[in-house]
Amino acid sequence: MSRVALQIVAALISGTLFGFGLSLSGMLDPARVQGFLDVFGTWDPSLGFVLAGAVTVAFAGVSLSRLMRRPVLNYSFDMPRNRKIDAPLIIGSAIFGLGWGLGGFCPGPAIAALPLGFSRSFGFVFAMLVGMAAHDRLLRRST
Repeated sequence: MSRVALQIVAALISGTLFGFGLSLSGMLDPARVQGFLDVFGTWDPSLGFVLAGAVTVAFAGVSLSRLMRRPVLNYSFDMPRNRKIDAPLIIGSAIFGLGWGLGGFCPGPAIAALPLGFSRSFGFVFAMLVGMAAHDRLLRRST
């Protein structure tokens, strides 16, 4: 099997596992996510365990990548090199957080919820794609 085919199979398995984890954790339910974000109301801290698990897995993965010369199915790691905290990062983070709080979705759960037919996920994904296209057309050209 070619390297590209193996990359596609690995991506499919990883995406399926990620979507299953999101579903199992309740991240596909916007009300549950908004309950987690409502720290001054009826706060639901249960998604904190999901966050802690995600940070632990990410930390282990980044630590493992530092011990490896290259990934198993690629020629190099694609790690962010920019460590600067600037206005675009802060504004983008604020827009992301606002969208997450209002919609109850972040990109992964919104895409994972599409096959389940949640109408809110279709609107969220559409708005996300419009925002991504606007970013590419308007902001990337200026940098």
